[in-house]
Amino acid sequence: MTLAGKTILMSGGSRGIGLAIALRAARDGANIALMAKTDTPHPKLDGTVHSAAAEIEAAGGRALPIVGDVRNDDDITAAVLKTHGEFGGIDIVVNNASVIDLSGSLELAAKNYDLMQDVNVRGTFMLSRAAVPILKDAENPHILSLSPPLNITPRWLGAHTGYTLAKYGMTMATLGMAAEFAEHGIAANTLWPETTIATAAVQFALGGDRMMKVSRTPEVYADAAYEVLTRPAREYTGQTLIVEQVLRDAGVTDFSRYAATPGTPDHELFPDIFL
Repeated sequence: MTLAGKTILMSGGSRGIGLAIALRAARDGANIALMAKTDTPHPKLDGTVHSAAAEIEAAGGRALPIVGDVRNDDDITAAVLKTHGEFGGIDIVVNNASVIDLSGSLELAAKNYDLMQDVNVRGTFMLSRAAVPILKDAENPHILSLSPPLNITPRWLGAHTGYTLAKYGMTMATLGMAAEFAEHGIAANTLWPETTIATAAVQFALGGDRMMKVSRTPEVYADAAYEVLTRPAREYTGQTLIVEQVLRDAGVTDFSRYAATPGTPDHELFPDIFL
């Protein structure tokens, strides 16, 4: 099974992991609708929804850039309707949009707590829900959220409680939909890496250039997502999946090509949070 002719609706995707997933699908000839806020270039971050669409087209896919905010219900409805109208359906929803703030509970600004809840949890729930009536008609429908397994040890619950709540909320919304819509054959899974991924979020929120050098590239996430999204939906749902394990199950034994700094041995890579 490939993603040729499949239609993906993704939140975010202007850069980083989301764009890597979109480009991997585009190489099969997939249709990708990106709903993102980045209409104009950010002073510190590369990429807009329009530049991402151009890259998708160049990789062999069809792109639909949609300027919208996953916090806005009207924008979500418009994105679903535009995607359906342009491509004739929706096969896959990728909940990629996410906000990170690792501040402790006393330091976390209330507006940032609200932002993480709105984008990460509510956005995942609302975008997935809006697409479900169309996903029901798809041949192999999938919802994929980029969020971690529910590790409720004090180490992660207490490390950055506000962010942990928001990421676990994404996972719980996804697992809930897996159970709720299983009878309709809609798969819903989450996917999270063993190591940090070399993205702007890691660079600016976690550890700067030093952290980037001991991370894996977004392509490792994209290859794992591809494996998930090409599995039979009725047989592969309700799981909190780990990127590297998905690839190991697919036969990958050498991860060296994913090192952000070529030649970095696996044991020197920085483990991601939540695992």
